[in-house]
Amino acid sequence: MSGEHVDGDLQVTQDGAVLTVLFSRPEQRNAMTFAMYEGLHEACERADADDAVRVLVLRGAGRAFVAGTDISQFLEFTGGDDGVAYEQGIERVVTRLEDVTVPTVAAVDGACVGGGLALAAACDLRLATPSSRFGVPVARTLGNCLSVNSVSLLVQHLGPARTLDLLLRARLLGADEAAAAGFVTTCPDGGLDAALEELTATLVGHAPLSMWAAKQAVVRLRRAGLPDDTDLVRTVYGSADFRAGVAAFVARERVSWTGR
Repeated sequence: MSGEHVDGDLQVTQDGAVLTVLFSRPEQRNAMTFAMYEGLHEACERADADDAVRVLVLRGAGRAFVAGTDISQFLEFTGGDDGVAYEQGIERVVTRLEDVTVPTVAAVDGACVGGGLALAAACDLRLATPSSRFGVPVARTLGNCLSVNSVSLLVQHLGPARTLDLLLRARLLGADEAAAAGFVTTCPDGGLDAALEELTATLVGHAPLSMWAAKQAVVRLRRAGLPDDTDLVRTVYGSADFRAGVAAFVARERVSWTGR
């Protein structure tokens, strides 16, 4: 193991040509702090700056990949503009991850929801264990929304109908359904490490520029013509429903939605 950087909640290690980012808040199911998002952005910069890195891997400690953003941080929001700034910050990290020049792999074992799903969707390839679950259940939990960029990622992978079904019903996809949609490749329980080792070895052996061009072609097609979503995000994050949803989530109480 070389090039190790351990910083509490996010650990970056390099083993040969593979750079691995480990989200390490297992007691919080790896819910992302703003500092962790920034650390991921820095890891993406590192991957592109080091010619020895040929694959970037994301994975979570414990029984989750990433269970969204740490909701306690939303308690400091005072209006819709805070939501706009937050979603723009997430988009900055997701876009940087999508733009990494080498192949990126999300190794998912357990919960992959909210911001975690956006990160996995921004990766080029995804492996998942049978117990993994995917979704963005904010319509029944927080009452916030996704950026158009994040929705576009889901539509690219799942199609518009399944994406709306996922968001409106606020349900979670099981690993089998995610695999049937082509979103993940499943591996047996206990087999994630072996599957990841085999996949990364394959990617390390392929032509870097050929893979980069393929990645960029898909990214450019997806991003072409993405509309502005500031009005959507500001309205939802500035709503009484969002404030009530965050308070209820933190207090572990039920919330009654008003549509205001």
